[in-house]
Amino acid sequence: METSKIYEWDKGEYKVTTDPKKIDKKAVHSYLTRSTWAKGINIETVSSSIDNSLNFGLFHYEKQIGFARLITDYATFAYLCDVYVLEEYQGNKLSDFIMSCIQEHPVFNKVRRIMLFTLTAPWLYEKYGYEPVNRKNYAWTISRKNIYL
Repeated sequence: METSKIYEWDKGEYKVTTDPKKIDKKAVHSYLTRSTWAKGINIETVSSSIDNSLNFGLFHYEKQIGFARLITDYATFAYLCDVYVLEEYQGNKLSDFIMSCIQEHPVFNKVRRIMLFTLTAPWLYEKYGYEPVNRKNYAWTISRKNIYL
């Protein structure tokens, strides 16, 4: 599979793209640094995370208004993270739009396991087939809360 192929989806005046050249790293950083999961994150870390992921930028015309990324080996595993839509654009089904684009991407359909961690929008992910992992001794993590502060 060609990992550098660019995919784009349109929904009226909105667009989702995987084109890394179109991702506005400063806009992503601006949101993430005030998010509940990456509060205080620095621009260098955001930039590196974008450079090493499969990114989905959500745009209203030329303005980036949302984002999501898959950390993936492009073969067996993907981790969905940093999903957001700016507050002033919420309520327009744009989270559904970006999630459907992610699920249409060939990498998403190839990998055996897709994970995510969330406390903020389980209702969104349940609609797309995600289930909580609540089996004893199954999912393990090291979590460093407030690492960016």
